[in-house]
Amino acid sequence: MTARLYVTSLSNPSKAAIGMVAHKQLPHRVVNLTSGFHPYLVRAAGFAGSTVPALKLAGGRRIQGSLAISRTLDELIAERALFPRRAAERRAVEDAERWGHDELQPVPRRMFRYAASRDAGLREWIAADVTKVPAPSLAARISQPIAARRSAEAGGEAEIRADVERLPELLDRVDALVASAVIGTDRPNAADFQIFSSVRVLLDFKALPDFESRPAAEAARRLFPVYEGEMPFFEIPGASG
Repeated sequence: MTARLYVTSLSNPSKAAIGMVAHKQLPHRVVNLTSGFHPYLVRAAGFAGSTVPALKLAGGRRIQGSLAISRTLDELIAERALFPRRAAERRAVEDAERWGHDELQPVPRRMFRYAASRDAGLREWIAADVTKVPAPSLAARISQPIAARRSAEAGGEAEIRADVERLPELLDRVDALVASAVIGTDRPNAADFQIFSSVRVLLDFKALPDFESRPAAEAARRLFPVYEGEMPFFEIPGASG
């Protein structure tokens, strides 16, 4: 049996895990779970927690979360290392990965979940183009309560406005990490996958100010050429486009 990687299609940490598992060339199958119902489906697969990404190895071992997955992959497969061997370089990558996980990763999640809870057209796009369920218009209507709950869990409008205001600062930090070669080199590491998965999805948020000229954007598109099709426009509080 090959490993199974449980994800949801639009999740930036899921994209990070998909990228890392592929980079390590670990034989695996990606299992796309329906967003909103995935907490129940992940638990049904035998995981203790309810979040994705979740990796079930061939021997039955289960690992949840992109931080744990990156370390497990290096433990299993030494080639194409996700962390440098030298202590100082490893600390730099670990610090960048942790920052990407704690500070940057929640930003697109809050924005997207807020929009999905209010925009029926966005929910219909998710149903039709992403999860490919039958009767997407109906799915958009009946999924609204789930979308509203997930939005409330992720954060409210005030937090999203704060995210938009500090986005240039966040991108400045990514650019600085690229300039110092902690990330963005021809040898992607755990921080690359963690950070650039979030930058890449933000590039598809059409309401945000354009930042294509930044080194962060170039590196994100190089590591993740395609995210999830053509995402429709949706409003983001505090963003002028």
